[in-house]
Amino acid sequence: MIDAEPLVRIDGLVKHYGKVEAVRGIDLEVGAGEIFGFLGPNGAGKSTTISILCTLIRPTAGVAQVAGIDVLKDPSAVRARIGLVFQDPSLDGQLTGRENLDFHAYLYGLPAHTRKQRIDDALSIVELTDRADSTVLTYSGGMRRRLEIARGILHYPQVLFLDEPTLGLDPQTRNKIWDYLHTVRTREHITIFMTTHYMEEAEFCDRIAIIDHGRIIALGTRDELVENAFASRSEVLARFANADDSVAAWVNQRGGLLENGIAHFTIDHATEIAGLLDAAAKAGHELADISLRKPNLESVFLQLTGRELRD
Repeated sequence: MIDAEPLVRIDGLVKHYGKVEAVRGIDLEVGAGEIFGFLGPNGAGKSTTISILCTLIRPTAGVAQVAGIDVLKDPSAVRARIGLVFQDPSLDGQLTGRENLDFHAYLYGLPAHTRKQRIDDALSIVELTDRADSTVLTYSGGMRRRLEIARGILHYPQVLFLDEPTLGLDPQTRNKIWDYLHTVRTREHITIFMTTHYMEEAEFCDRIAIIDHGRIIALGTRDELVENAFASRSEVLARFANADDSVAAWVNQRGGLLENGIAHFTIDHATEIAGLLDAAAKAGHELADISLRKPNLESVFLQLTGRELRD
């Protein structure tokens, strides 16, 4: 599915807002046909990077190319080759679903004789054919998101950029949207570049970049990220009866991370759990429960950033 030639190329990308360094020297390549995910907390630089690639803002320094075209030298050519689903809704609620797509097709210069077929195909992919002639104001949040995806693929872009595409949607709707995205990738041979807040959503990506404080701090497939961070180690989750500041300090001294009352420790052998329990008891910290699990993407994220994803 992934071709050798990258469709997105970033070299030394920097973006400053006054004294704020939103992006701090990113290097990145995304291959044709790839589903690529940017995973990181708010303010990490995800949306800024996508906005630069989509020619919505200018970088302070560095090079960004889409489909071999420099975003600064020929922004119009870049826009003609991309689709974009914004983080915030951008549909016209007074128009029907079909009218929203028709207006978009007109702006992109799709010939009148192919416009209807393209719209019908896009509506079919996202299963909105039966609601095509209803005003968008009557759509649910999930339906609007699906229509925005249909609009994003209508002109057959080479790269579809998705900025938090399922933010605020329930898990069932998120999974359904991912079904559509995989269909789009396979059927239309589109490269997908997305940001996400949802850890389970990042698992759908071929590769993931974890970004924090404007820098990429890890890059690879899900399995590569876990292997590089933990190798053969396991993770202990310990929930304390009273996770106060003294518990947080103790967890930190033991090399763990405390998030939402649950401490995350990494160990080499399960036999180390007994020592952990004994140390907690001696320190006067009561454990409500403790469990052992294999590290996952959330474990990697916490270890690398020390922050909960929705920070």
